[in-house]
Amino acid sequence: MSERTQGSLISPSHVSRRVATLGLVALAASLAACGSGSDNTNAGATATLAVLETTDLHFNVRSYDYFKLAEDKSYGFERTATLVRAARKEFANTLLVDNGDTIQGTALADYEATISPIPCTQQLSMYKAMGALGFDAGTLGNHEFNYGLPFLNQVLGGGLEVDGVDASKKCAGAGFPMVLANVISNKTKKPLVQPYTVLERTLVAKGTDGKEVKLPIKIGVIGFTTPGIMNWDKRYLEGKVSTEGAVEAATKYVPELRAKGADIVVALLHGGLDGAAYSPTMENPGLHLSKVAGIDAMVMGHQHGVFPDTAATPGFNLPGVDHKAGTVNGVPAVMASSWGKSLGVVQLALQWDGVKWAVNKSASKSELRNIQSKNAAGANVYVDADPAVAPLIEPQHQAAIQYVKTPIGQTDFRMSTLFADVGDPGAIQIVNQAQQAYVAAYIKASLPQYAALPVLSVSAPFKSGFQGGADYTDVAVGPLAINNAADLYLYPNTVYAVKVNGGDIKNWLEAAAKRFNQIDPAKTTEQQLISSFPGYNFDMFTTADVQYEIDVTQPVGSRIKKLSYLGKPIDVAQEFVIATNNYRATSGKSFIDKLDGSGTIWASPDANRDVVIDYIRKNPAVTRAAHGAAKSWRFAKATVAGPVVFSSGANALAVAQAAGLANVTLLAADDGSGKGVSKYAVDLSK
Repeated sequence: MSERTQGSLISPSHVSRRVATLGLVALAASLAACGSGSDNTNAGATATLAVLETTDLHFNVRSYDYFKLAEDKSYGFERTATLVRAARKEFANTLLVDNGDTIQGTALADYEATISPIPCTQQLSMYKAMGALGFDAGTLGNHEFNYGLPFLNQVLGGGLEVDGVDASKKCAGAGFPMVLANVISNKTKKPLVQPYTVLERTLVAKGTDGKEVKLPIKIGVIGFTTPGIMNWDKRYLEGKVSTEGAVEAATKYVPELRAKGADIVVALLHGGLDGAAYSPTMENPGLHLSKVAGIDAMVMGHQHGVFPDTAATPGFNLPGVDHKAGTVNGVPAVMASSWGKSLGVVQLALQWDGVKWAVNKSASKSELRNIQSKNAAGANVYVDADPAVAPLIEPQHQAAIQYVKTPIGQTDFRMSTLFADVGDPGAIQIVNQAQQAYVAAYIKASLPQYAALPVLSVSAPFKSGFQGGADYTDVAVGPLAINNAADLYLYPNTVYAVKVNGGDIKNWLEAAAKRFNQIDPAKTTEQQLISSFPGYNFDMFTTADVQYEIDVTQPVGSRIKKLSYLGKPIDVAQEFVIATNNYRATSGKSFIDKLDGSGTIWASPDANRDVVIDYIRKNPAVTRAAHGAAKSWRFAKATVAGPVVFSSGANALAVAQAAGLANVTLLAADDGSGKGVSKYAVDLSK
């Protein structure tokens, strides 16, 4: 038998290749379980089922950075695949599931969805690669909806009964069953995708006499995604689908699964952990979903975090979360990072009572297996890529590379976010210019009621070191190609325009300034400038028209000083239009109330990235003077007794100097974090 048969559960989706062998095994097991007086023959038998999770792969089939046109061994499904094969050799029984955010995230994904759309007969490259491993089930993340419902219908094989989609279309599909319980088609009033599936398998178990025995099992798999899809992809989904809370959907469907004979239920939650009180629209309801009766294991994602977390100070430090046991409110759970960096493994200890299986949660355990580790010398070591994966998608991989090499302009300066946290607008200003020009043109042509309002733009350093020393936008002097523009704007967001006033702008900037820790001027020891607030939320202006200072010695909410527009203190009542993205405009209520969607005056259909590409095509000569030198903000001057430090790309001081940041110095070539970054100081007195 093949490795797939030996190393995991027997799946009906693979029966065509070995009908005779597997059919007889399953039949024999079923007869053994159901024969006269034989139900209790094997009572007391035990087995381990290893639930293997991938999540947030974001189309990273290869360990390859399409922005930098270079290999990056720190991520990639081709390496996770090696961990999957190893787990199948280790465990007699495995269930391989994918937790969503799978079909979007790289230039290859965009190429197959929008640039050279794959035909109905062709499987998406991500799914084709996953087919080499034989996934058992999957769910949908929020990014599955980024390309619209017709495309989703196609890549899932057809059958989505929803307005604007041809449900009769029969296409190649994912190759494994998808489940999603909490997204409802308005057309049918039923789940858009089947809410769950029951997988009938045969377990290799150990009888009370210590001998191997094969017994049947029914595994229920149910999926949930974040309700945020209704905001983030409103243009595709409004009026066509609706969502309900994960808890409500689970409460409805888990009993159905049990009624259909499911011995165990595995929940695929494209969401994570949040200590807030439950609401049906919450983004990360894992704490609450785990309390729904009947869920035996839970795989999580969306947050790109890790669980269980073995760090000295683990994340998700919340009541009910036990990193040592790998449980959430007693339910075995995992969250396997993102981009294929980890494989989640939940070892479910099962006991057979002669009729059905039950989970012994106290004997179960969870862990993450990473593709990257350290050797004895402290150097990074990476799992080898599975050699079967790359050849499956090689033609599409090469086509995507050629696409992103398409030239669109030229730059006379290095455009980077290496020092965006301390005032360099070099990779952000051109994004703001593109967004501002795009929105202003639309208002002039189509929204005359707003024609008198100033149009401004905010953007953020989307790549600001979270993933390590290579996680910065960094475009070299010389030709600009599509891959460089994609590096300037990382996400597949669309341009939104919101109407605010001067008071809102100040509050918006106050929220963005959470990027910084509060600095104590009297402290003589080192103080870290950058907080845990994500860089992609550090919205900033980059125009001479708007000027302000950020006083990091003050508490959150009291940091924006000397805010002016056109050289005068900003009028809190004056109205403005701000160009931003759909994510911020609809999910930014923590910034200002109007960023809950209510302030939006235009939800454009165009991606921010495409707007940037088009802007560069129209303005191909990109220069520091015209596109990378407009500093709207600076730090308020402060004399601090000790050093104020931050980390950024290795030995990149020349970039700060070229940007005119004379107050930045290099303290150490290696900051000691193991992330490949240097330690810098910023002199706040200058």
